[in-house]
Formats: sequence, structure tokens, C-alpha cells
Amino acid sequence: MPMASQAAPRPGRRPRDVAFAAAVSALLAWYNNLAGRTPWHRRWYPAANAGAAASALGAALAAGLTADDLGLRRDRLGAGLRLGAAAAAPVAAAFALAPVTPPARPLLHDQRVAGLSGRQLAYQVLVRIPVGTVAWEEIAFRGVLHAALRRVLTERAAIAAGAVLFGAWHVRPAAETLGANHLATRPAARAGAVAVIVTSTAATGALLSLLRVRSGSLAAPVLLHLTANCAGPLAAAMSSRLEHRVSRTRSE
Repeated sequence: MPMASQAAPRPGRRPRDVAFAAAVSALLAWYNNLAGRTPWHRRWYPAANAGAAASALGAALAAGLTADDLGLRRDRLGAGLRLGAAAAAPVAAAFALAPVTPPARPLLHDQRVAGLSGRQLAYQVLVRIPVGTVAWEEIAFRGVLHAALRRVLTERAAIAAGAVLFGAWHVRPAAETLGANHLATRPAARAGAVAVIVTSTAATGALLSLLRVRSGSLAAPVLLHLTANCAGPLAAAMSSRLEHRVSRTRSE
């Protein structure tokens, strides 16, 4: 009995669009978890990811995606900024209050931040995170990937698929964060903790995609993403300094 042939692409779903969406998905699944482990990428993180973002945009334009597809229309910038600011405000407020709220301080403990000097912290929140993380991830996921998936999937399916990939993108960073803070040290506990982090990150990815779709602009997810990623280290650093000051006062 002959094998069933694969279903033909639905009307409007061109093979080259399917191939482009598959290629983008595969490259993103590989990039952060494998290329991101190499010494050269860690050293040149902002520059490497800025180059990757430019390459992704170039490939998207070559594939026929437009500024509208990518969330880069100028006339949608205002809507994106307004929605992004509304979504980011409660996040910023929560991180501002956390260091001065004793029960919340343990949640801010991060050894990667505690040892940073003021200059190093400024580099993180002004260069490394905005350029190397937020701009790159938003262009890659809510820009190029979402636009590519929308050509071959429904809007909901594109959001779901993008969210799953965004979660998978964070497997290595989640494991490294746990290791740096000496959390979930047993293999089973580490795997479970990584799974929880990845799942929550996927949910965040879905929210960021919804902001992009609702506003029609990448500015909305960029603002929320930037606020969350920069406010976290700032709050952790403030909490660490407050605890150090309190302990020094008690010892005097």
C-alpha cells in the first residue's frame, strides 16, 4: 500500500514561505542554545546580536516581508509606544517597590548582579540588554519569526508557535542562571526548574506577541521587554546594596 503523500499547501501558502518560516524557526532554536555558548559570542554579545538582527531583517525583506509585516510602520509607532508604556508601568512599579519590601528581597537575589560595579551595571542596562537582548529578540521573534509564521499559519497558531520557540530559546540561560545562584543543584530539580522557567518565558513570549499584534508595532513589546529586563538587575543591585548597608550598620 503506497504511503500517503503530504498535504499540499493551502491556497496562499507558498512552498517558499513555508521554507522560510521553517528556516527561521530552526535558526532561532539553534542560535541562543548552541552559538550562545561559545566564548566569542559571550565576548561580543551586543555586536554579535546586533549583526544577527540586521541579517534577520535583511533576510526578511529579501523574502518579501514588508515594514507592516515586521511591525516597523512609522504610523504605528505612537500606538506601540502607548500600549507598551501602559504594559510596562506596573512592571516598573513592582521592581521599584521590591527592594524596599523585605519579603520581596529574596526574590531579587542574583549573584551575577551582586558583584557588578556601578560601571558594569550601567553597561548591562544601557548597552548589553537593550542592544544585545531586547532589540535582537524582538526583531527576531515578534518581528521576523511572527511575520514568517503568519504567512503559513493562523494568527493564534503563529503566536503559539512563536511562544514555544521563545521558551526553548531560554533553556541555556535558565540553566546558567540557576547554576550561578546555586539553585536546584540536583539534576532532577534542575530539569524541573528549567522547565518552569521555560514555560513562564513562553507565556511571556505570547504576551509580547499579543502586544505587537494589538498595536501593530514592535515598539509595544520592546518597551515591556526592556523595562522587565533592565528593571530586574537595577532592583537586584539596589536590594544587594541595601542589605549590605543594613548588615554593616548592625555590625558597627
